[in-house]
Amino acid sequence: MNDTTTVAGAMATLRTIAELREALRDAQAPVGLVPTMGALHEGHLALLERARAECATVVMSLFVNPAQFAPGEDLGSYPRSERADGALAAAAGVDFLFAPAPAEIYPDGFATSVHIAGISDTLEGAARGAQHFDGVATVVTKLLNIVSPQIAYFGQKDAQQALVIKRLVRDLDMPVLIEICPTVRAADGLALSSRNAYLSAADRTRATALHRALSVAAQRIEGGERDSATARAAALEVLEAEAIAPEYLEIADPETLAPLKIVEGPVLIAVAARFGGARLIDNVIATPGQEPR
Repeated sequence: MNDTTTVAGAMATLRTIAELREALRDAQAPVGLVPTMGALHEGHLALLERARAECATVVMSLFVNPAQFAPGEDLGSYPRSERADGALAAAAGVDFLFAPAPAEIYPDGFATSVHIAGISDTLEGAARGAQHFDGVATVVTKLLNIVSPQIAYFGQKDAQQALVIKRLVRDLDMPVLIEICPTVRAADGLALSSRNAYLSAADRTRATALHRALSVAAQRIEGGERDSATARAAALEVLEAEAIAPEYLEIADPETLAPLKIVEGPVLIAVAARFGGARLIDNVIATPGQEPR
């Protein structure tokens, strides 16, 4: 073990790709990977709990990926708390914490990007720019190649990201199962997010309208509404009551993200909005005749 490797309990923290690959050379399968950008909360811990229950070896990556931030976004201010994150990861039973420097992932001369056409271009892709999901797809490709897990875990809160990653794995024939775990919410419905730390007390209260708006639209659809514009209008009323102007609020096909005029089966209802310096996203899946999820 060299000076870039530390141990917290039974968990080893590794900084380089070579170290991690060596540590995993004789790892017991299945190996589960939980990619994170740190600032862990109960949503991350739920992913780690699932991985620990299903896998013999658990790897958590902690890397604030500069490639998925556009100029002017919050790369510099994104919450970073490696010491606290390491303690939480160790307590959750993580075996290996991979916490590389940016230069380890993107060395001088790095010139490769992975683009998933179509589903990368709408919703978050339209709002944040094409480079966002290119950055996500590229770093996830690298992490899957570095770790070679049998299973990787992601959250439903980032529904479009989950679709991008599933398509990436399918199209490139990667031998890994992508597990999408339910969104974890606070008692008042707000989806847990590292960016919630940016919220003022007043905006934290206002932000609960996101889930209430999604729930109203979902309830309309479950109750028999088939016109997506009508369900969407009901959700917008909830946001307008809190003076929230969303970047988008869309009802779309949950697999292709194509916008829907008529609801004939399960739909993804997705929203993004800004609250001061915080940009939050949320979504639910609604199915006619069923409860939302």
